[in-house]
Amino acid sequence: MTVKMTKSFQGRFVTGSFPGTGRTTWRVTQQSRSVRTEVTNLVNLPAVLVTGPPASGKTVLARAVARSLNAALFDQDVLTRPLTAVVAGLLGTDDLDDPRLALSTRAARYETLFDAAADNLAIGNPVVLVAPFTAERRDPLALRRVADRFAAFGGKTTLVWLRATPDLLRERMSGRSAARDRAKLADLAAFLDRVDLAPPTVPHLAVSAAAAPADQVRLVRDHLDAAGPPRQ
Repeated sequence: MTVKMTKSFQGRFVTGSFPGTGRTTWRVTQQSRSVRTEVTNLVNLPAVLVTGPPASGKTVLARAVARSLNAALFDQDVLTRPLTAVVAGLLGTDDLDDPRLALSTRAARYETLFDAAADNLAIGNPVVLVAPFTAERRDPLALRRVADRFAAFGGKTTLVWLRATPDLLRERMSGRSAARDRAKLADLAAFLDRVDLAPPTVPHLAVSAAAAPADQVRLVRDHLDAAGPPRQ
């Protein structure tokens, strides 16, 4: 698949090699004042969606997998927290789990996440995404829409689910003492009763949240390697 972009700069021929993903070629040709940049993309690039219950270790695993794959990492909270906080202020709440806030911002937050990932796939970068993916892990059509969107840029989507027990979540939330957990810790039993610990109803790779990070990464890499390496 080829993506073409036009920019105004002095051009040259460049061949870039991306560790862990094979080879992506940049062909730049001079056209009077403009330069046409032609990027030949890989297919089968990993697009890993990491999800699980709160405090299951999503961010830790996603960072480790991204490092292992030399991939771009996109955490929904990091990408969208500043603007979400603005909307929360307009709604008069500081609770990021407030249903009004979730309804007002969900679509925009996921669009931001998916757009950033698609842009990176388009230039040959594997991607790792972190988010609850509530709809995608319950609705096959929702996951298919994401997979098709990424496939258009050479991505192959894998959903990774961190499997956790209530006892593990209780221990993790109590130990990390994060500001976002204060309301949950105030009535932890009630919060855990509301948490959906059931595995996704769509194809996914289950990883134990209690396992060592190195073992978790090894399981993800083995799964991705079984699907075959990126290719042109």
